[in-house]
Amino acid sequence: MSRRSGPIVTGVALALTFLVLLVLGTVGPDRPAPEDEAPVAQGKPSPPEWMRELEPGEKPPQFVLFSFDGAGSHAHWQRILPLAEKVNAHVTGFLSGIYLLPDSLRGAYTGPGHGAGRASISFGGTDTEVATRIDDLNTAYQQGHEIGTHYNGHFCAGNEPSGARWSRADWDNELDQFFSIVRDAAPKGLALPDDAIKGGRVPCLEGDPDAFFPTMTEHGMTYDTSITTEGVAWPELRDGVWEFWVPVVRVPALSGKKVIMMDYNLWYSLNGAKDEPARDAEFTAVTLDTYRAAYQAAFNTNRAPLTVGNHFNDWSGGAFSRATEQFMNEVCVRPQTVCATYTEVIEWMTLQDPKVLDTYRSKPHAQVS
Repeated sequence: MSRRSGPIVTGVALALTFLVLLVLGTVGPDRPAPEDEAPVAQGKPSPPEWMRELEPGEKPPQFVLFSFDGAGSHAHWQRILPLAEKVNAHVTGFLSGIYLLPDSLRGAYTGPGHGAGRASISFGGTDTEVATRIDDLNTAYQQGHEIGTHYNGHFCAGNEPSGARWSRADWDNELDQFFSIVRDAAPKGLALPDDAIKGGRVPCLEGDPDAFFPTMTEHGMTYDTSITTEGVAWPELRDGVWEFWVPVVRVPALSGKKVIMMDYNLWYSLNGAKDEPARDAEFTAVTLDTYRAAYQAAFNTNRAPLTVGNHFNDWSGGAFSRATEQFMNEVCVRPQTVCATYTEVIEWMTLQDPKVLDTYRSKPHAQVS
């Protein structure tokens, strides 16, 4: 779940914890290798055209980063994977680690400050449900999508001690358990190496970066996307971790009210996060208009990567999932637009002349008018 406990957006507190309980490049053509070249590994994907240094005067692609907290729903993976393939997009699933623990093994997890087998979200269900989830994660990873961490127990404000109160040692313990759960799922078929998990988003956007950033670097992680900022801004390197900001934007349909651009926060701003399926079409339209406006603001100005944060939930009749999927369907095929993973954007940034990127970083944050 996503929340920010700051001055811009309020009122997304206790409801989050309880609602979560409802859930859970192309391959280049073969060619003979010249005699003075080493043979290319068969089947190795070639980098996409955009994965290169910008030409003089060329603008950056408009990156769009679709990410999904939880990443445990089979139904959602079944919708997202074929859609992403259709529009040549890569997405990121932030996995809640205990979704890999069947209910019978829930005692294997102990959240910092909590008893064994306790969490604010469900565990993995039956062995069969966990096996299906493992297949989904394997398929996503094999297709070039990224799996990150959404940590484990999802302890937010009101379920204390919440992540907002955790120390560095607590976050270290939480990540240790996440990676242990992932490793323990390997004998069950999970083909996701530890070093594939490079970043994550903390539950409810709650937590002290000075506490969780150091333990992220100790676990070999390179990015986070948990901190909000006004408008759409370029990632910043902080203590060895790239921060991909979650934008706070004006919502055109709400007279320019500023809202964290994540599905739950948009829902809360519309009706206090009440389940009103009859307003499904309205909520879909408002969310889609907000995404479009944020994209256009960035595209027309600083070209900062746009984080579109979501959950694998069908809240209020599925309005927010539909808006996200429709936006992915239309935006990822636009010229000068790339729907990529966080790690892919980091790789692209390493190829650029720092002075060129600084030119764009120095521009004001892109704002929805």
